[in-house]
Parts: sequence; C-alpha cells; structure tokens
Amino acid sequence: MRSLGLTVPLAGMPLLEHRDLVRALPDLGYTDLWTAEVAGADAFTPLALAAVWEPSLRLGTAIVPVFTRGPALIAMSAATLAAAAPGRFVLGLGASSPTIVSEWNGLDFDRPYRRTRDVLRFVRRALSGERVDASLDTFAVHRFRLENPPATPVPVMLAALRPQMLRLAGREADGAILNWLAPEDVARCLEAIGNPGGEVVARIFVCPTGDRDHARRVARMMIAAYLTVPAYAAFHDWLGRGDRLRPMQEAWRSGDRKAAVAALPDDLVDELVVHGSPDECRDRINAYIEAGIGTPVLALLPTPEVPSAELLGEVLRRIGQDS
Repeated sequence: MRSLGLTVPLAGMPLLEHRDLVRALPDLGYTDLWTAEVAGADAFTPLALAAVWEPSLRLGTAIVPVFTRGPALIAMSAATLAAAAPGRFVLGLGASSPTIVSEWNGLDFDRPYRRTRDVLRFVRRALSGERVDASLDTFAVHRFRLENPPATPVPVMLAALRPQMLRLAGREADGAILNWLAPEDVARCLEAIGNPGGEVVARIFVCPTGDRDHARRVARMMIAAYLTVPAYAAFHDWLGRGDRLRPMQEAWRSGDRKAAVAALPDDLVDELVVHGSPDECRDRINAYIEAGIGTPVLALLPTPEVPSAELLGEVLRRIGQDS
C-alpha cells in the first residue's frame, strides 16, 4: 500500500468536526495525517485528537518552527504526542519564515540554517533519553533530560528548500519535507539530499474542481503569497523558475498585489498546484510518487462547491485510490 497523507485542519471545518473524517481516512486510501503551523491551529493539538480518533494513522508535523518554541519545549511536546501515539508520530522541524517568527512572534529570525541544525541535534539527543548539556552555536542547554522519553524512537524530519538545508536533512535527519514544487523538481531535490534511504515527504496543494478558472485564481493568490518569501523565491530560482516568477515578485514588492497575481502564467500555476477532477488530481499526485516522493501529503484548497461530508469523502476516496 502506498503512503498518502492529508493536511488538517481543513479550511472552514471546525476542529472537532474532523472526527468522522479522520476515522474514515484509512478506508479512503490514506495512511498519514499531517499538520502545518501558520496562523491557524498549532501543529500538535490536531494530532493529539487524531491519535485518539483513529489509531492506525501515522501522524506528522510539517512543520514545527525551530524559533517559536524553546528547544526543550519542542522535545517535550514531541515526547507527549509520541506517548499518545506510540510508534506513529513523526516530528517535522523547519526554519519557518521571517513573517511568522519576527512579525507575528516578535523573535529574531537570525541564522536560520544554524538554528535549525542546532534544534535538530538537540531534539534527537533529548528524545533518545540522553541528558543534554551542550553549548551550540545558537543556544545553550544545561542538564536537560526528558522525564518520560519515548519508548519507541521518534523519527525527526527536516523541512528543506535549498541545497544546504537539503544536505542537512539527508545527513542528520530521518528524512526531508518538501513544499511548493512540481514533480519535475523532485529529482534535483533528491540529488541534493543525497540519502537514498531517507524518506521524502512532499506537501502538495490540491484544488479538486473542474472549474479551472476558480482553481487557478485560488492558486495564483497562494503562489504570490508564498513565492515572494525570500527562502521560497531563492528555492525556485535554484529550480530554474526565477525569470518566470520575477514579474510577479517585482509587482509584489511595489505593493501592486493585483498585478502580482495577474503576472503568473497558467502553465506555471498548473505546475505548482494540482487541480482538476479527482481522477486528474490522482494522476498528477502519482507523478510525484513516480518521481521519488515517498509520502505525498495533500493540502486541500477551497473549491466553488460546498461539499457535504459524504461528497468530500468521495472526492478524497477517488484521489486516494491506487491507480
């Protein structure tokens, strides 16, 4: 059975109303449930609920920012969730962005590569049950030991975009988490990771609707919001899309959001956001798997339809079924 994940919470659905959907996911073809942490739910709480609702799903964070919690608190939260879902929890760490770290949390977004590396190293040691007493480049920890370290090892994965972070994921983490890429980009990322045995998870934005104008309109807004962030802009410059994205980025910097969104051509939008009928979406997701992604994780975008729970389940089933 292939691995396939869903990002929760879904937009517009209260957290407690996810219970029946989460319970149904294994029968719909899904093995994983992953959370993102931006400005909605935190990364851990939805997974704590899901650990009780459905005991067969693997649970992962994609991602927990390394700046917005102290290193010991990250280890404690991970150990707690691992106790609630023994052998089923994956901790995904990442640098996040200046907007989330500095503008929303009032913290310095300083030396993100080194901070990510240091938190990764500390958390792996702490989750093993070791007493950690170390001075790292970006913080120091003195005599910390988890009171209840996980009985089953917790995989720690790293969100990575560019070569330096991708190599770190391949060298020191249990896998890499990718975001905002096309199937055609996977090979280059895998080459940079350089670890054929490590798992690769990819978060894939999916708008399952036949209304292509709607799908592209929503996708353009998402792309403009994300790919103007410096790290994502540099990632796509490395992937070879710099010239195609530059008109959008220049308009965004000038403050003309409408022009920025309009500057994105259809073919670029179609590369980065999966849309169409559920069957078309499934075929495109299979292209990521064929390119080397071990676990595609769907992030559903709103559609013009307002689906019932039954219709949403059918859409997810058709996307999730093996072709």
